[in-house]
Amino acid sequence: MIIVTGGAGFIGSNIVEALNKKGKTDILVIDDLTDGKKMHNLTDLDILDYMDKDDFITNIKSGYNFGNIEAIFHEGACSSTTEWDGRFIMKNNFEYSKELLKWCLKTGAQYIYASSASVYGTGKKGFIENRSCEHPINMYAYSKFQFDQYIRSVMKKGGVKCQIVGFRYFNVYGQRETHKGTMSSVAFHFNNQILTNGKARLFEGTDGYKNGEQERDFVYVEDCVRVNLWFLEHPEKSGIFNIGTGKGRSFNDVANAVVKWHGSGNIEYIHFPDNLKGAYQSFTEANITALRNAGYEKPFLSVEEGVKKYLDRLNNGDKD
Repeated sequence: MIIVTGGAGFIGSNIVEALNKKGKTDILVIDDLTDGKKMHNLTDLDILDYMDKDDFITNIKSGYNFGNIEAIFHEGACSSTTEWDGRFIMKNNFEYSKELLKWCLKTGAQYIYASSASVYGTGKKGFIENRSCEHPINMYAYSKFQFDQYIRSVMKKGGVKCQIVGFRYFNVYGQRETHKGTMSSVAFHFNNQILTNGKARLFEGTDGYKNGEQERDFVYVEDCVRVNLWFLEHPEKSGIFNIGTGKGRSFNDVANAVVKWHGSGNIEYIHFPDNLKGAYQSFTEANITALRNAGYEKPFLSVEEGVKKYLDRLNNGDKD
């Protein structure tokens, strides 16, 4: 059996979908369905069972026998970058992740977890999986950074008998993200804005960038899932890896791709929020050398290719 925490969420439900396409339905989904709308991400998927995240960790701590577990995809977390309740964040993102790690170390199950590119902070030190580049600037990023540090200490001690892989996702976009609301991707928001009033709204220039020319490494969710499943199939590979295309692209590029899909629409630039000045990533670009060196060779979709695939699904009712 395979366990997917956050399985009703964005990346988690896409992992479940990909596993289904490979004929795997022996899947236990872990999530928190307080927001019941997330159930829509599961209705077209086949799983063995569902368990609440609090019940799951209680069972893990008590030594509950889950049977033969091949792997845990740990995608569940509080992902709000504006949440400053440190105790809440560390309990849900750091302590929870440690308990699952201890369980995998004991049982030998593969442990494939979601880290975040947010650990690089403003990115002024670069985007390499190296301590010198890591300067988190919010509690969410700190919780992910600190768990990566914990993983490094465990692996440095040696004697680890299970696969441990952490993925630092960059700006992921794609189907099954609607429930994220304001935290959904800019591709999602631009699409809605074009549908509503024919205008995609972008920030004016900042940090020396012209209007809409701030760059992020936008990566399509299906590419992220392919990396996850590749590591599932290569249990001998461990480490912490960036997942991005390796190429920063502008917000203008994303907006233009959305406009092109619709065949109409304009771009409007709005005032850059004062509260984001000095705390905003104007540029991100994943260094994927470590991922390539690990043996992952598949190409990543460009913004134009990924946005088209996404909007084909989003606007044609094939799972948002």
